[in-house]
Amino acid sequence: MPRWKSLPSGLPEKSRQLVIQLRRLKDHSGLGLTALAAKTGYSRSSWERYLNGKQPVPRKAVEELAKVCGADPTKLLVLHEIAGREEWPAAGAGEPDADPDAGPTAPDPEGGGEGERAADRRHVPLRYALPAALAAAALAFAAGFLVADGTGDDGGSAGRGAAKPVTYEPGRTYDCDDDGRKDDAAYAGHSTTADALIDINGSGPHVVEAQCQLKRHGFDPGVIDGLYGPGAKAAVKEFQTARKLVADGIVGPDTWAELRK
Repeated sequence: MPRWKSLPSGLPEKSRQLVIQLRRLKDHSGLGLTALAAKTGYSRSSWERYLNGKQPVPRKAVEELAKVCGADPTKLLVLHEIAGREEWPAAGAGEPDADPDAGPTAPDPEGGGEGERAADRRHVPLRYALPAALAAAALAFAAGFLVADGTGDDGGSAGRGAAKPVTYEPGRTYDCDDDGRKDDAAYAGHSTTADALIDINGSGPHVVEAQCQLKRHGFDPGVIDGLYGPGAKAAVKEFQTARKLVADGIVGPDTWAELRK
């Protein structure tokens, strides 16, 4: 069976993952580009550009695609937020390469052109036009969706703060340094990340750091063991509610910003 067009080789990694997830969602729905345009506020040619990696996908488009396909947009929007930090290549830069994750699917017969590009620019957030300072932190996917946080030698993706390198070992508990601060941000000595994503069943030094910060703020995550289970997720939801964040239980950039205070 024919495949989607290969995504451009210069497409940033997290943006590539987002497009792949949106392609899978569209394929599962059985909707063509014309039908998708009729059910959303975006034209057929806009969807052709978004789903072929020619133009960044607006947040609203992600929400509308999830809605018409009957899917929960939460995790897609978290990925969209991280992808928004990446710098896109100049228009036309790079040749397409094979996309092993796209999977076989029939091409959409409507195709789509470039005639409505100017009309669709209003949907693209301004931040896509700004150079990105950092690439996003580790993401892991199972069955095509974000599920857990990765680990590293020092547990830090942003390189900020003064946390010492640590090695995560499953099956043990950890102490928290409640006095560690740098650049007016708090660090517990396990990770310096500002944007690592953590969801249920995640594990590693980022999780230890999040558990320590929750405890410091008075929200009980349970045992400080680096395992992101139901108890820790419930504590995150309570913390997010108290800080007027989206209470989805996923630790991302906005939640880290509050935890570091």
